[in-house]
Amino acid sequence: MKKLVFILFLASTSFVSSQVILSADGPGSTYELINSVFALPNRNVVEVPDCNHMVFGNHIDEVYDNTLNKNVFRFHIHVEPDNDRCQKEDRQRNEIKTFSGSPENLIARKGEQVEYKWKFKLSESFKVSSSFTHIHQIKSVGGAYESIPMISFTLRKSNPDRLELRYTATTNQNTIKTANLDLFRGNWVEVKEVIKFGDVGSYFVEIKKIANNEVIFNYTNTSLDMWQDGAEFSRPKWGIYRSLNNQQDLQDEIVRYADFSIEEITGSLSVNTLKAKAANIVLFPNPSSKEVEFKNGSSENYNVVELYDYSGRNISIINRLSKNKLNVSGFSKGLYFIVFKKDTTTVKVLKCFVK
Repeated sequence: MKKLVFILFLASTSFVSSQVILSADGPGSTYELINSVFALPNRNVVEVPDCNHMVFGNHIDEVYDNTLNKNVFRFHIHVEPDNDRCQKEDRQRNEIKTFSGSPENLIARKGEQVEYKWKFKLSESFKVSSSFTHIHQIKSVGGAYESIPMISFTLRKSNPDRLELRYTATTNQNTIKTANLDLFRGNWVEVKEVIKFGDVGSYFVEIKKIANNEVIFNYTNTSLDMWQDGAEFSRPKWGIYRSLNNQQDLQDEIVRYADFSIEEITGSLSVNTLKAKAANIVLFPNPSSKEVEFKNGSSENYNVVELYDYSGRNISIINRLSKNKLNVSGFSKGLYFIVFKKDTTTVKVLKCFVK
């Protein structure tokens, strides 16, 4: 069964955190699974070259991996005829992302701190060219610089071939650290990336071999411009995005990915203040089969209300919310979570029982 794992952590002191995990659960309905986690209903975060290579089928599927002993995602790319979503012939794209059609907690606003985690494996014979092959990006939406990713994991032909960590806050992207690509070929690795988004932000990344927990790549900068001017928000991308300018150096490839995690973390006095203001919100009646009122609630305490079922699926409440009341009639019986936010900060989560 395809499922979303959505975990809410509420700390008693200084921070509020929410984590969303996308994990493979077996062959079939892969695009639907990805969208159920990373997209709002009827939106699509999967960017694949299927329309130009329909005979192959889905370019992202799921398979059981004997090393991890679990199901994982496979991202396929073919030198021919795959291209960039049937639009550009000089490059190829097979990626997943978050975007404006994603839940709010999956995109990064200025001032937020976000932790991204995932696993990936390149083949032992993975080939790269002197042009770009990206397997991860942090990109902005909006502003004059949105076409250039702030952060890229770029694989490039060199002596030796290497993984490049590339960065920019404007248009002048530079390589700030590299690692021998042979450290990655044929190995499952786990990535942890923590970003504080802001004009004076921070960036941390650590990559470990899963087999022996060896750190093979790390970088930290606690004073880095991590916000492109004019941006509305930033978001991650994962997959295979590569140039065909030197396609003689490339081959058909598969990159395996597993266990994507996005976790927003906010820690400040203002969060504590907001939580204190929202502390007295209670639901009445609870359980209910018709309408739930938010007692002691006001716009000073929150301005966003979200509803999740027990599995973590975001439930649309459009036309169901009126002032401090939520209409739950018609929902399946069971446990739900009502999430109160002030802008992008979660200030209270309450259990709601529908009978």
